[in-house]
Amino acid sequence: MPANKKLLMLPGDGIGPEVMREVVRIIEWMDRKRRARFDIVEDLVGGACIDARGTPISPQTVTRAKEADAVLFGAVGGPKWDTLGFDMRPEISILTLRRELGLFANLRPAKVLDPLVNASTLKPEIVKGLDLMIVRESTGGIYFGEPRGVETLPDGTKRGINTEVYTTPEIERVARVAFDLARTRQRRVCSVEKANVMESGLLWRQTVQALRDRDYADVELSHMYADNCAMQLVRNPRQFDVIVTTNLFGDLLSDLASMLTGSLGMLPSATLGAPDESGRRHALYEPIHGSAPDIAGKNQANPMAELLSFAMLLRYSFDMQEDAELIERACTNVLASGLRTPDVMAPGCAKVGTHVMGEAVLRELEKLAA
Repeated sequence: MPANKKLLMLPGDGIGPEVMREVVRIIEWMDRKRRARFDIVEDLVGGACIDARGTPISPQTVTRAKEADAVLFGAVGGPKWDTLGFDMRPEISILTLRRELGLFANLRPAKVLDPLVNASTLKPEIVKGLDLMIVRESTGGIYFGEPRGVETLPDGTKRGINTEVYTTPEIERVARVAFDLARTRQRRVCSVEKANVMESGLLWRQTVQALRDRDYADVELSHMYADNCAMQLVRNPRQFDVIVTTNLFGDLLSDLASMLTGSLGMLPSATLGAPDESGRRHALYEPIHGSAPDIAGKNQANPMAELLSFAMLLRYSFDMQEDAELIERACTNVLASGLRTPDVMAPGCAKVGTHVMGEAVLRELEKLAA
């Protein structure tokens, strides 16, 4: 069984290395069971890279990411590096990877698993069965637009400048990802912007509508202002299937949607580039939780989001649908058995640590694969 799946693992800081170790155990299990073999390279990013190499990410790591079939990311950041200048922040590593690999489409699922329906702060009847996907444009918009910076005015005061800018091709390519995903789900897309007050939002709305009318007539398209979408996600989140939106609004709305599920520790994400002529595309997968420095090294982190990110990696980078579903079912079954890490702890359940939760998923995989 050839190891033709090149995987770059970037554990990062805080709880990143702890949750990544549980993925390594899954990969080793897959190797033992001869389901798949991976050619794995591990490297430094974030604060760990700053300490070792004086930069949030090295050019060599970027090169390795370009050569890999997929990148699995942990988490970066922590109080140790909070006083560094903007260009030296650990988070620059993830922005650099998105830019250098052309990772323009961030996929953020928000799915409420039945065993965790009571973990949400919303009523169970509001969130039960929730399964939505937010597709966030991730290389354009206000985070990357020019001009940007801080300038000193003639009177000595300062002005901060960021520019929201999108082109037709940037909008079309991320909208295509959303429409293609919708075709595998409920064939419904909601495009979100602020076309009522922003010219870039108006262009976004017009471009997405024109693309739908031209190439995706089989997909239902609706439009919604970002502020209304935030309200609707809390009021009636199950009305949505796929949401496609800009970098800034996607950043905000995906975090809001994630908390409908009860814990950031449960949610994965994928960020995809454009496919080349062979169909291969650069892709990076990461849990949406941060580095959680307050619990780092304490065996308290929930590894589920990293495990589910690996499942997304199998699905979108290697077309290993069966294995992806196997990992997802194993995670759900473990939660249904009553095991919980502290972030999703509930009355009547057994509190366990990172390693025990990973071990339980492995045992469940053995049962399901038997």
